[in-house]
Amino acid sequence: MKFLNQLKWKHVLAVVAGVAVAGSVMAVSTDMSREAIAERIKPAAKVRLAGEETTQAVASASQEGDRSGEQVYNTACAACHTSGVLNAPRINNAGDWEPRLTQGMDVLLEHSINGYNAMPPRGGCMNCSDDEILAAIEYMIADI
Repeated sequence: MKFLNQLKWKHVLAVVAGVAVAGSVMAVSTDMSREAIAERIKPAAKVRLAGEETTQAVASASQEGDRSGEQVYNTACAACHTSGVLNAPRINNAGDWEPRLTQGMDVLLEHSINGYNAMPPRGGCMNCSDDEILAAIEYMIADI
Protein backbone atom coordinates (compact mmCIF):
# COMPACT_ATOMS: atom_id res chain seq x y z
CA MET A 1 0.00 0.00 0.00
CA LYS A 2 2.86 2.33 0.88
CA PHE A 3 4.37 1.61 -2.54
CA LEU A 4 1.11 2.68 -4.30
CA ASN A 5 0.97 5.97 -2.41
CA GLN A 6 4.57 6.72 -3.33
CA LEU A 7 3.88 5.77 -6.95
CA LYS A 8 0.86 8.13 -7.13
CA TRP A 9 2.88 11.07 -5.84
CA LYS A 10 5.62 10.35 -8.35
CA HIS A 11 3.08 10.43 -11.17
CA VAL A 12 1.56 13.68 -9.94
CA LEU A 13 5.00 15.25 -9.62
CA ALA A 14 5.94 14.07 -13.15
CA VAL A 15 2.76 15.60 -14.63
CA VAL A 16 3.30 18.91 -12.83
CA ALA A 17 6.91 19.04 -14.01
CA GLY A 18 5.85 18.20 -17.57
CA VAL A 19 3.25 20.97 -17.63
CA ALA A 20 5.74 23.48 -16.25
CA VAL A 21 8.32 22.59 -18.88
CA ALA A 22 5.75 22.66 -21.69
CA GLY A 23 4.45 26.04 -20.53
CA SER A 24 7.92 27.54 -20.44
CA VAL A 25 8.72 26.19 -23.91
CA MET A 26 5.45 27.62 -25.24
CA ALA A 27 6.13 31.01 -23.67
CA VAL A 28 9.57 31.14 -25.27
CA SER A 29 8.27 30.12 -28.71
CA THR A 30 5.33 32.59 -28.71
CA ASP A 31 6.06 35.91 -30.39
CA MET A 32 5.47 38.57 -27.74
CA SER A 33 6.10 41.64 -29.90
CA ARG A 34 3.51 44.41 -29.84
CA GLU A 35 2.55 43.70 -33.45
CA ALA A 36 2.05 39.98 -32.80
CA ILE A 37 -0.03 40.64 -29.70
CA ALA A 38 -2.14 43.22 -31.54
CA GLU A 39 -2.76 40.70 -34.34
CA ARG A 40 -3.84 38.00 -31.85
CA ILE A 41 -6.29 40.22 -29.97
CA LYS A 42 -7.73 42.22 -32.86
CA PRO A 43 -11.54 42.22 -33.15
CA ALA A 44 -13.08 39.53 -35.32
CA ALA A 45 -15.54 41.99 -36.89
CA LYS A 46 -16.41 45.66 -37.06
CA VAL A 47 -19.76 47.29 -36.43
CA ARG A 48 -21.12 49.22 -39.36
CA LEU A 49 -24.41 51.10 -39.49
CA ALA A 50 -26.79 50.63 -42.39
CA GLY A 51 -26.00 53.03 -45.21
CA GLU A 52 -22.36 53.45 -44.27
CA GLU A 53 -19.95 52.39 -46.94
CA THR A 54 -16.38 51.60 -46.10
CA THR A 55 -13.66 51.96 -48.66
CA GLN A 56 -12.73 48.32 -48.10
CA ALA A 57 -16.29 47.12 -48.78
CA VAL A 58 -16.54 49.23 -51.92
CA ALA A 59 -13.15 48.02 -53.13
CA SER A 60 -13.92 44.35 -52.50
CA ALA A 61 -17.31 44.63 -54.19
CA SER A 62 -15.81 46.24 -57.26
CA GLN A 63 -13.05 43.60 -57.45
CA GLU A 64 -15.44 40.66 -57.19
CA GLY A 65 -17.83 41.77 -59.91
CA ASP A 66 -21.09 39.97 -60.45
CA ARG A 67 -20.94 36.29 -59.55
CA SER A 68 -23.19 33.81 -61.26
CA GLY A 69 -26.09 32.22 -59.44
CA GLU A 70 -24.19 28.94 -59.39
CA GLN A 71 -21.13 30.59 -57.81
CA VAL A 72 -23.23 32.26 -55.11
CA TYR A 73 -25.13 29.02 -54.50
CA ASN A 74 -21.91 27.01 -54.15
CA THR A 75 -20.29 29.48 -51.74
CA ALA A 76 -23.25 30.62 -49.62
CA CYS A 77 -26.38 28.57 -50.24
CA ALA A 78 -25.37 24.94 -50.74
CA ALA A 79 -24.80 24.18 -47.07
CA CYS A 80 -28.52 24.47 -46.31
CA HIS A 81 -30.28 24.21 -49.66
CA THR A 82 -28.66 20.93 -50.73
CA SER A 83 -29.99 18.91 -47.81
CA GLY A 84 -32.90 21.08 -46.65
CA VAL A 85 -31.48 22.02 -43.26
CA LEU A 86 -34.11 23.70 -41.04
CA ASN A 87 -36.73 23.40 -43.81
CA ALA A 88 -34.66 25.26 -46.39
CA PRO A 89 -36.12 24.53 -49.82
CA ARG A 90 -33.85 22.05 -51.61
CA ILE A 91 -32.37 22.98 -54.96
CA ASN A 92 -34.70 22.15 -57.88
CA ASN A 93 -37.26 20.46 -55.60
CA ALA A 94 -40.68 21.62 -56.79
CA GLY A 95 -42.45 20.47 -53.63
CA ASP A 96 -40.20 22.63 -51.47
CA TRP A 97 -40.31 25.69 -53.71
CA GLU A 98 -43.94 25.89 -54.88
CA PRO A 99 -45.41 27.38 -51.67
CA ARG A 100 -42.69 30.02 -51.76
CA LEU A 101 -43.01 30.75 -55.46
CA THR A 102 -46.78 31.31 -55.16
CA GLN A 103 -45.97 34.37 -53.01
CA GLY A 104 -44.14 35.89 -55.96
CA MET A 105 -40.51 36.50 -56.78
CA ASP A 106 -40.52 39.93 -55.09
CA VAL A 107 -41.49 38.41 -51.72
CA LEU A 108 -39.01 35.57 -52.18
CA LEU A 109 -36.22 38.02 -52.95
CA GLU A 110 -37.18 40.23 -49.99
CA HIS A 111 -37.08 37.23 -47.63
CA SER A 112 -33.71 36.22 -49.05
CA ILE A 113 -32.23 39.68 -48.63
CA ASN A 114 -33.66 40.45 -45.19
CA GLY A 115 -33.70 36.94 -43.77
CA TYR A 116 -36.74 34.83 -42.97
CA ASN A 117 -37.31 32.19 -40.29
CA ALA A 118 -33.99 30.30 -39.91
CA MET A 119 -32.40 31.88 -43.00
CA PRO A 120 -30.01 34.71 -42.12
CA PRO A 121 -30.04 37.93 -44.18
CA ARG A 122 -28.57 37.34 -47.62
CA GLY A 123 -28.15 33.69 -46.68
CA GLY A 124 -25.00 34.71 -44.84
CA CYS A 125 -23.40 36.16 -47.98
CA MET A 126 -23.04 39.71 -46.73
CA ASN A 127 -20.99 40.81 -49.73
CA CYS A 128 -23.52 39.52 -52.28
CA SER A 129 -25.44 42.12 -54.23
CA ASP A 130 -29.22 41.96 -54.63
CA ASP A 131 -28.70 40.84 -58.23
CA GLU A 132 -26.40 38.02 -57.09
CA ILE A 133 -29.00 36.88 -54.53
CA LEU A 134 -31.64 36.89 -57.28
CA ALA A 135 -29.30 34.92 -59.56
CA ALA A 136 -28.81 32.32 -56.81
CA ILE A 137 -32.57 31.95 -56.38
CA GLU A 138 -33.03 31.57 -60.12
CA TYR A 139 -30.27 28.96 -60.18
CA MET A 140 -31.98 26.98 -57.38
CA ILE A 141 -35.33 26.91 -59.21
CA ALA A 142 -34.04 26.59 -62.80
CA ASP A 143 -35.09 22.95 -63.28
CA ILE A 144 -38.52 23.18 -61.66
